Amino acid sequence: MFKFLNFTPSRIKDLLLIFSLSISIFLVFRHPQAPLSIAITAPSSSPTRRHHLLFSIACSSNSFSRRSSYIRLWYTPRATRAVAFLDKPLSSSLDPTLPPTIVSGDTKSFPYTFPGGLRSAIRVARVVKEAVDRNETGIRWFVFGDDDTVFIVDNLVKVLSKYDHNKWYYVGSNSESYEQNLKYSFDMAFGGGGFAISYSLGKVLARVLDSCLVRYAHLYGSDARIWSCLAELGAVLTHEPGFHQVDMRGNFFGLLTSHPLSPLLSLHHLDAMEPLFPNMNKTQALEHFFKAVNVDSSRSLQQTVCYDRFNQLTVSVAWGYAIQVYEGNQLLPDLLSVQKTFSPWKRGSNVEAHFMFNAREFPRDSCKRPLVFFLESVVSEKKFVWSNYTRYSDGNCPRTDAIKKLKKVRVVSEKVELDIEQMMAPRRQCCEIMPSYNELMVIKIRKCGVDELISMNV
Repeated sequence: MFKFLNFTPSRIKDLLLIFSLSISIFLVFRHPQAPLSIAITAPSSSPTRRHHLLFSIACSSNSFSRRSSYIRLWYTPRATRAVAFLDKPLSSSLDPTLPPTIVSGDTKSFPYTFPGGLRSAIRVARVVKEAVDRNETGIRWFVFGDDDTVFIVDNLVKVLSKYDHNKWYYVGSNSESYEQNLKYSFDMAFGGGGFAISYSLGKVLARVLDSCLVRYAHLYGSDARIWSCLAELGAVLTHEPGFHQVDMRGNFFGLLTSHPLSPLLSLHHLDAMEPLFPNMNKTQALEHFFKAVNVDSSRSLQQTVCYDRFNQLTVSVAWGYAIQVYEGNQLLPDLLSVQKTFSPWKRGSNVEAHFMFNAREFPRDSCKRPLVFFLESVVSEKKFVWSNYTRYSDGNCPRTDAIKKLKKVRVVSEKVELDIEQMMAPRRQCCEIMPSYNELMVIKIRKCGVDELISMNV
């Protein structure tokens, strides 16, 4: 009677599979569940703000008062967190417009063997540890620089917001001098230009820094010691070209009028430069420059080029600083290279001048140079910013009729609000010259079209 039930091993396996499948279907319909999400994302942290940065400035008691005018340009007591580390106490009373000062710890026990170097390099290197050991609350980034370094704080906040402060980041830039990088390292952030270390990396670096200082007694500077210790930790440099060591002397005009698209973050070696604007001293010129920085820091020194096809003119705008008007059509790649208006950092007849950027010669004959207009004023309205530039005298050089009477240039632009995506994939903006000008040329800066070219249109 049970001959049809042939329970072979394979038949038993099939029956078990059918039974388990039936149970699964029953449970699903009996207890329906919400579908699983494809991906679960952690909530993002709050945006990085000014108060998340702690600036640590390496100073000496001899230079602090003399260079305090540089610090006042970027430091605001209520909005900027900063500490100045000195070699000894100041003789004068505390100035409320300057950061609080701290006397660095004793470094006599650390060896220093670089011939002819300065032992202060050890003290300056230990500023990193002393800044971290303050245990200030709410810090995401430790920023380091010298007392002759000017920071563009709002731009620095925006740039550092690209990176996660909970991860190990060492952010800075090289020297502009090829020889300086070759002598020290292409992988090192030069301390004068300033650099930033994320909170998580700073905490670790502070714990091990003193042992590194013993091993690297033979090095010259503080930045080389910090980089060497970071290298032992396995951390690498994240390059941000807006930090400027400025290893050069003299007239910085060529460097500033061909700034990269990255936001301007710092300028160093201010004592070695000529005033940024004619007929001003260094401090007055920097204060004048910061009138534009304080209105639209993200656009400061951003270069754009436009062409007047009818009059055969090429106009290069370095916003907030200077405008150059060239007679004839100039190729854009040529205008993006830096004019060598400066001299190398090292002096001497046998010094080679190799730089870390494309450079072109600056004509000795002033009549072969473009017509230059320097910043006069900046006015911010609800939607637009008006920056005005005045013609700089070039003597009795012959000029074409189109610009012979030109005295001023006015630039109309919208304030730049950079987000992380724009900084990760920057694009140069376009400009156009309004028709029919005589003494006043008006230029409008705008976003380029999708397939628009910045070209001569010939």
